[in-house]
Amino acid sequence: MSLDPALDAFIQEMPKVELHVHLEGSIRPGTLLQLAKRHRVSLPADSVEGLREWFRFKDFEHFVEIYLTCSQSLRDPEDFQLVAREFLAEQAAQNIRHSEVHFTIGTHLRNGANGGEVAAALSETLEDAERRLGVTARWIPDIVRDVSWRWADRTLEWALDGRGQGVVALGLSGFEASSDEPFREHFRVARQEGLHRVAHAGEHEGPDSIRSALEICEPERIGHGIRSVDDVELMERLAENKIPLEICPTSNVRLGAVPDLASHPIETIRSAGVQVTVNSDDPPLFETTLTEEYRRLAETFGYGAAELAALSWSALRHAFITEEERGRIEADFRRQFRRLGAEHLGDEKLLERRLDRVDAG
Repeated sequence: MSLDPALDAFIQEMPKVELHVHLEGSIRPGTLLQLAKRHRVSLPADSVEGLREWFRFKDFEHFVEIYLTCSQSLRDPEDFQLVAREFLAEQAAQNIRHSEVHFTIGTHLRNGANGGEVAAALSETLEDAERRLGVTARWIPDIVRDVSWRWADRTLEWALDGRGQGVVALGLSGFEASSDEPFREHFRVARQEGLHRVAHAGEHEGPDSIRSALEICEPERIGHGIRSVDDVELMERLAENKIPLEICPTSNVRLGAVPDLASHPIETIRSAGVQVTVNSDDPPLFETTLTEEYRRLAETFGYGAAELAALSWSALRHAFITEEERGRIEADFRRQFRRLGAEHLGDEKLLERRLDRVDAG
Protein backbone atom coordinates (compact mmCIF):
# COMPACT_ATOMS: atom_id res chain seq x y z
CA MET A 1 0.00 0.00 0.00
CA SER A 2 1.15 3.55 -0.71
CA LEU A 3 1.64 5.84 2.26
CA ASP A 4 -0.73 8.75 2.73
CA PRO A 5 1.24 12.04 2.40
CA ALA A 6 -0.16 13.32 5.71
CA LEU A 7 0.97 10.19 7.54
CA ASP A 8 4.36 10.40 5.82
CA ALA A 9 4.75 13.95 7.11
CA PHE A 10 3.67 12.85 10.58
CA ILE A 11 6.32 10.11 10.65
CA GLN A 12 9.03 12.55 9.63
CA GLU A 13 8.05 15.05 12.33
CA MET A 14 7.26 12.54 15.08
CA PRO A 15 9.64 12.59 18.08
CA LYS A 16 11.55 9.33 18.29
CA VAL A 17 13.93 7.31 20.46
CA GLU A 18 16.28 4.65 19.07
CA LEU A 19 17.60 1.87 21.29
CA HIS A 20 19.37 -0.46 18.84
CA VAL A 21 21.84 1.15 16.47
CA HIS A 22 25.57 0.48 16.03
CA LEU A 23 28.14 3.25 15.82
CA GLU A 24 30.40 1.34 13.42
CA GLY A 25 27.38 0.45 11.29
CA SER A 26 26.37 4.10 11.03
CA ILE A 27 29.46 5.17 9.05
CA ARG A 28 28.41 6.95 5.88
CA PRO A 29 29.94 5.50 2.69
CA GLY A 30 31.74 8.74 1.90
CA THR A 31 33.17 8.91 5.41
CA LEU A 32 34.30 5.28 5.19
CA LEU A 33 36.19 6.07 1.99
CA GLN A 34 37.83 9.06 3.71
CA LEU A 35 38.86 7.09 6.81
CA ALA A 36 40.03 4.04 4.86
CA LYS A 37 42.26 6.23 2.69
CA ARG A 38 43.66 7.97 5.78
CA HIS A 39 44.61 4.67 7.43
CA ARG A 40 45.48 2.70 4.28
CA VAL A 41 42.66 0.21 4.76
CA SER A 42 41.93 -1.71 1.58
CA LEU A 43 38.32 -1.54 0.37
CA PRO A 44 36.82 -3.49 -2.55
CA ALA A 45 35.50 -0.24 -4.06
CA ASP A 46 36.68 3.35 -4.39
CA SER A 47 33.31 5.05 -4.80
CA VAL A 48 30.11 5.45 -2.81
CA GLU A 49 28.22 3.50 -5.48
CA GLY A 50 30.76 0.71 -5.34
CA LEU A 51 30.50 0.47 -1.56
CA ARG A 52 26.72 0.27 -1.76
CA GLU A 53 27.08 -2.68 -4.10
CA TRP A 54 29.52 -4.31 -1.66
CA PHE A 55 26.92 -3.82 1.08
CA ARG A 56 24.53 -6.22 -0.69
CA PHE A 57 25.13 -8.98 1.82
CA LYS A 58 25.23 -12.64 0.87
CA ASP A 59 24.73 -13.81 4.46
CA PHE A 60 25.46 -12.88 8.07
CA GLU A 61 29.12 -13.92 7.73
CA HIS A 62 29.51 -11.53 4.78
CA PHE A 63 27.93 -8.78 6.87
CA VAL A 64 30.41 -9.41 9.71
CA GLU A 65 33.28 -9.21 7.21
CA ILE A 66 32.08 -5.80 6.05
CA TYR A 67 31.46 -4.63 9.61
CA LEU A 68 34.99 -5.55 10.67
CA THR A 69 36.44 -3.74 7.66
CA CYS A 70 34.51 -0.63 8.66
CA SER A 71 35.86 -1.00 12.20
CA GLN A 72 39.45 -1.16 10.95
CA SER A 73 39.00 2.33 9.53
CA LEU A 74 38.46 3.77 13.01
CA ARG A 75 41.86 4.32 14.66
CA ASP A 76 42.28 7.76 16.20
CA PRO A 77 40.01 9.63 18.63
CA GLU A 78 39.23 12.09 15.86
CA ASP A 79 37.90 9.26 13.69
CA PHE A 80 35.40 8.24 16.36
CA GLN A 81 34.40 11.85 16.88
CA LEU A 82 33.77 12.33 13.16
CA VAL A 83 31.54 9.27 12.90
CA ALA A 84 29.69 10.06 16.13
CA ARG A 85 29.19 13.69 15.14
CA GLU A 86 27.74 12.75 11.76
CA PHE A 87 25.56 10.08 13.35
CA LEU A 88 24.11 12.47 15.94
CA ALA A 89 23.46 15.15 13.32
CA GLU A 90 21.48 12.59 11.32
CA GLN A 91 19.54 11.56 14.43
CA ALA A 92 18.68 15.20 15.11
CA ALA A 93 17.50 15.67 11.51
CA GLN A 94 15.02 12.81 12.06
CA ASN A 95 13.82 14.24 15.40
CA ILE A 96 15.35 11.29 17.25
CA ARG A 97 15.68 12.88 20.65
CA HIS A 98 17.60 10.07 22.36
CA SER A 99 19.74 7.17 21.08
CA GLU A 100 21.44 4.23 22.75
CA VAL A 101 24.35 3.17 20.61
CA HIS A 102 26.11 -0.19 20.50
CA PHE A 103 29.84 -0.05 20.09
CA THR A 104 32.39 -2.91 19.91
CA ILE A 105 35.21 -1.23 21.82
CA GLY A 106 37.06 -4.56 22.17
CA THR A 107 37.57 -4.67 18.41
CA HIS A 108 39.11 -1.20 18.45
CA LEU A 109 41.33 -1.93 21.43
CA ARG A 110 42.55 -5.03 19.61
CA ASN A 111 43.28 -2.81 16.59
CA GLY A 112 45.46 -0.54 18.76
CA ALA A 113 43.09 2.27 19.78
CA ASN A 114 43.64 4.02 23.11
CA GLY A 115 40.51 3.27 25.14
CA GLY A 116 40.78 6.31 27.41
CA GLU A 117 41.25 8.70 24.51
CA VAL A 118 38.32 7.15 22.62
CA ALA A 119 36.08 7.47 25.69
CA ALA A 120 37.02 11.11 26.17
CA ALA A 121 36.46 11.91 22.50
CA LEU A 122 33.03 10.26 22.45
CA SER A 123 32.01 11.95 25.70
CA GLU A 124 32.97 15.33 24.29
CA THR A 125 30.91 14.61 21.17
CA LEU A 126 27.83 13.73 23.26
CA GLU A 127 28.11 16.96 25.22
CA ASP A 128 28.48 18.98 22.03
CA ALA A 129 25.44 17.33 20.40
CA GLU A 130 23.26 17.95 23.43
CA ARG A 131 24.33 21.58 23.53
CA ARG A 132 24.07 22.32 19.79
CA LEU A 133 21.42 19.89 18.55
CA GLY A 134 19.32 19.20 21.62
CA VAL A 135 19.70 15.41 21.30
CA THR A 136 21.12 12.93 23.79
CA ALA A 137 22.85 9.59 23.33
CA ARG A 138 24.45 6.91 25.49
CA TRP A 139 26.93 4.11 24.74
CA ILE A 140 26.51 0.33 25.04
CA PRO A 141 29.88 -1.40 24.61
CA ASP A 142 29.33 -4.93 23.33
CA ILE A 143 31.14 -8.10 24.27
CA VAL A 144 31.40 -10.16 21.07
CA ARG A 145 30.56 -13.83 21.67
CA ASP A 146 33.07 -15.37 19.27
CA VAL A 147 36.08 -13.27 20.31
CA SER A 148 38.65 -14.14 22.99
CA TRP A 149 37.62 -13.67 26.62
CA ARG A 150 40.53 -11.23 26.98
CA TRP A 151 38.62 -8.68 24.93
CA ALA A 152 35.48 -9.37 26.94
CA ASP A 153 37.47 -8.41 30.05
CA ARG A 154 38.72 -5.24 28.37
CA THR A 155 35.20 -4.37 27.22
CA LEU A 156 33.84 -4.69 30.75
CA GLU A 157 36.70 -2.59 32.12
CA TRP A 158 36.05 0.10 29.51
CA ALA A 159 32.34 0.07 30.31
CA LEU A 160 32.92 0.45 34.05
CA ASP A 161 35.47 3.22 33.55
CA GLY A 162 33.09 5.01 31.18
CA ARG A 163 30.06 5.26 33.46
CA GLY A 164 30.63 8.99 33.85
CA GLN A 165 31.25 9.46 30.13
CA GLY A 166 28.00 8.23 28.65
CA VAL A 167 28.22 4.44 29.09
CA VAL A 168 24.93 3.04 30.44
CA ALA A 169 24.98 -0.69 29.71
CA LEU A 170 26.99 -3.77 28.79
CA GLY A 171 25.88 -5.55 25.64
CA LEU A 172 26.40 -8.95 24.05
CA SER A 173 26.57 -9.45 20.28
CA GLY A 174 28.21 -11.69 17.70
CA PHE A 175 27.27 -15.12 16.38
CA GLU A 176 24.30 -16.35 18.37
CA ALA A 177 25.32 -20.00 17.94
CA SER A 178 28.37 -19.33 20.13
CA SER A 179 27.97 -19.95 23.85
CA ASP A 180 26.97 -17.17 26.24
CA GLU A 181 28.35 -19.07 29.25
CA PRO A 182 31.90 -17.60 29.15
CA PHE A 183 30.42 -14.17 29.85
CA ARG A 184 28.23 -15.00 32.84
CA GLU A 185 30.65 -13.36 35.26
CA HIS A 186 31.00 -10.24 33.11
CA PHE A 187 27.28 -9.62 33.25
CA ARG A 188 27.11 -10.44 36.96
CA VAL A 189 29.74 -7.77 37.62
CA ALA A 190 27.96 -5.32 35.31
CA ARG A 191 24.74 -5.76 37.25
CA GLN A 192 26.53 -5.48 40.59
CA GLU A 193 28.20 -2.25 39.48
CA GLY A 194 24.97 -0.66 38.31
CA LEU A 195 25.26 -1.11 34.55
CA HIS A 196 22.20 -2.08 32.55
CA ARG A 197 22.36 -5.23 30.40
CA VAL A 198 21.19 -6.00 26.87
CA ALA A 199 21.87 -9.00 24.61
CA HIS A 200 21.48 -9.75 20.93
CA ALA A 201 19.60 -13.05 20.66
CA GLY A 202 16.94 -14.81 18.64
CA GLU A 203 17.70 -13.14 15.32
CA HIS A 204 19.13 -16.09 13.38
CA GLU A 205 19.14 -18.76 16.07
CA GLY A 206 15.97 -20.10 17.68
CA PRO A 207 14.21 -19.48 21.01
CA ASP A 208 16.96 -21.30 22.93
CA SER A 209 19.38 -18.47 22.16
CA ILE A 210 16.98 -16.06 23.87
CA ARG A 211 16.53 -18.38 26.84
CA SER A 212 20.32 -18.63 27.18
CA ALA A 213 20.72 -14.86 27.13
CA LEU A 214 17.97 -14.42 29.72
CA GLU A 215 19.52 -16.96 32.05
CA ILE A 216 23.18 -15.93 31.72
CA CYS A 217 23.09 -12.19 31.07
CA GLU A 218 19.84 -11.22 32.83
CA PRO A 219 19.21 -8.55 30.17
CA GLU A 220 16.64 -5.81 30.52
CA ARG A 221 16.16 -5.74 26.75
CA ILE A 222 16.72 -8.27 23.96
CA GLY A 223 18.23 -7.14 20.67
CA HIS A 224 16.11 -8.55 17.82
CA GLY A 225 14.50 -11.56 19.55
CA ILE A 226 12.16 -12.29 16.66
CA ARG A 227 12.56 -16.07 16.95
CA SER A 228 10.60 -15.84 20.19
CA VAL A 229 7.62 -16.15 17.86
CA ASP A 230 8.44 -19.87 17.61
CA ASP A 231 7.84 -20.44 21.33
CA VAL A 232 4.55 -19.33 22.88
CA GLU A 233 5.78 -19.98 26.41
CA LEU A 234 8.83 -17.78 25.80
CA MET A 235 6.68 -14.94 24.48
CA GLU A 236 4.52 -15.24 27.58
CA ARG A 237 7.65 -15.00 29.73
CA LEU A 238 8.88 -11.90 27.89
CA ALA A 239 5.45 -10.28 28.20
CA GLU A 240 5.06 -11.13 31.88
CA ASN A 241 8.50 -9.80 32.76
CA LYS A 242 8.11 -6.74 30.51
CA ILE A 243 11.35 -7.46 28.66
CA PRO A 244 11.10 -5.59 25.36
CA LEU A 245 12.46 -6.66 22.00
CA GLU A 246 14.50 -4.20 19.96
CA ILE A 247 13.02 -4.96 16.55
CA CYS A 248 15.05 -4.00 13.45
CA PRO A 249 12.73 -4.83 10.52
CA THR A 250 14.86 -3.95 7.48
CA SER A 251 17.95 -5.51 9.05
CA ASN A 252 16.02 -8.75 9.55
CA VAL A 253 15.07 -8.76 5.86
CA ARG A 254 18.49 -7.80 4.53
CA LEU A 255 20.30 -10.44 6.62
CA GLY A 256 17.82 -13.18 5.71
CA ALA A 257 16.17 -13.65 9.10
CA VAL A 258 12.82 -13.16 7.33
CA PRO A 259 12.13 -13.37 3.57
CA ASP A 260 10.36 -9.99 3.34
CA LEU A 261 8.78 -7.37 5.57
CA ALA A 262 5.27 -8.77 5.13
CA SER A 263 6.54 -12.01 6.67
CA HIS A 264 8.03 -10.27 9.70
CA PRO A 265 6.58 -11.56 12.99
CA ILE A 266 6.34 -8.16 14.69
CA GLU A 267 2.54 -8.23 14.69
CA THR A 268 2.35 -11.76 16.11
CA ILE A 269 4.84 -10.80 18.81
CA ARG A 270 2.95 -7.63 19.71
CA SER A 271 -0.35 -9.51 19.77
CA ALA A 272 1.19 -11.86 22.36
CA GLY A 273 1.69 -8.87 24.65
CA VAL A 274 5.45 -8.58 24.18
CA GLN A 275 6.67 -5.00 24.22
CA VAL A 276 8.65 -3.95 21.15
CA THR A 277 10.64 -0.98 19.95
CA VAL A 278 11.54 -0.04 16.36
CA ASN A 279 15.17 0.45 15.33
CA SER A 280 17.45 0.76 12.29
CA ASP A 281 20.46 -1.34 13.47
CA ASP A 282 23.10 -0.28 10.89
CA PRO A 283 21.33 2.35 8.79
CA PRO A 284 23.75 3.09 5.91
CA LEU A 285 24.61 -0.60 5.55
CA PHE A 286 20.94 -1.50 5.17
CA GLU A 287 19.99 1.65 3.23
CA THR A 288 17.48 2.69 5.87
CA THR A 289 16.88 5.15 8.71
CA LEU A 290 14.67 5.00 11.78
CA THR A 291 12.18 7.25 10.00
CA GLU A 292 12.19 4.86 7.05
CA GLU A 293 11.58 1.91 9.39
CA TYR A 294 8.39 3.58 10.64
CA ARG A 295 7.35 4.34 7.06
CA ARG A 296 7.83 0.72 5.99
CA LEU A 297 5.87 -0.60 8.96
CA ALA A 298 3.03 1.80 8.18
CA GLU A 299 3.01 0.72 4.53
CA THR A 300 3.22 -3.01 5.30
CA PHE A 301 1.02 -3.38 8.36
CA GLY A 302 -1.28 -0.38 8.02
CA TYR A 303 -0.13 1.37 11.20
CA GLY A 304 -1.66 4.79 11.70
CA ALA A 305 -0.38 7.79 13.63
CA ALA A 306 -1.60 6.57 17.02
CA GLU A 307 0.06 3.16 16.63
CA LEU A 308 3.33 4.71 15.47
CA ALA A 309 3.28 7.19 18.35
CA ALA A 310 2.77 4.29 20.77
CA LEU A 311 5.82 2.48 19.35
CA SER A 312 7.93 5.60 19.71
CA TRP A 313 6.69 6.11 23.27
CA SER A 314 7.51 2.47 24.10
CA ALA A 315 11.14 3.09 23.12
CA LEU A 316 11.28 6.07 25.46
CA ARG A 317 9.76 4.03 28.31
CA HIS A 318 12.52 1.40 27.93
CA ALA A 319 15.49 3.76 27.56
CA PHE A 320 18.34 3.46 30.07
CA ILE A 321 18.07 7.02 31.36
CA THR A 322 17.52 8.60 34.75
CA GLU A 323 14.02 9.45 35.90
CA GLU A 324 14.89 13.13 35.62
CA GLU A 325 15.99 12.68 32.02
CA ARG A 326 12.92 10.56 31.26
CA GLY A 327 10.60 13.17 32.72
CA ARG A 328 12.18 15.92 30.64
CA ILE A 329 11.99 13.93 27.39
CA GLU A 330 8.46 12.72 28.13
CA ALA A 331 7.27 16.29 28.64
CA ASP A 332 8.84 17.27 25.30
CA PHE A 333 7.24 14.25 23.56
CA ARG A 334 3.81 15.11 24.94
CA ARG A 335 4.13 18.72 23.75
CA GLN A 336 5.12 17.55 20.27
CA PHE A 337 2.39 14.92 20.07
CA ARG A 338 -0.26 17.46 21.13
CA ARG A 339 0.89 19.74 18.31
CA LEU A 340 1.04 16.90 15.78
CA GLY A 341 -2.37 15.64 16.87
CA ALA A 342 -3.88 19.06 16.32
CA GLU A 343 -2.13 19.57 12.96
CA HIS A 344 -2.57 16.11 11.42
CA LEU A 345 -5.56 14.58 13.22
CA GLY A 346 -7.62 17.56 14.32
CA ASP A 347 -7.45 16.46 17.97
CA GLU A 348 -4.53 17.50 20.15
CA LYS A 349 -5.45 14.98 22.86
CA LEU A 350 -5.85 11.88 20.65
CA LEU A 351 -2.19 10.84 20.65
CA GLU A 352 -1.76 11.58 24.33
CA ARG A 353 -4.62 9.25 25.13
CA ARG A 354 -2.83 6.51 23.19
CA LEU A 355 0.37 7.17 25.14
CA ASP A 356 -1.54 6.89 28.39
CA ARG A 357 -2.80 3.46 27.33
CA VAL A 358 0.80 2.37 26.74
CA ASP A 359 1.70 3.49 30.25
CA ALA A 360 -1.29 1.63 31.67
CA GLY A 361 0.03 -1.60 30.14
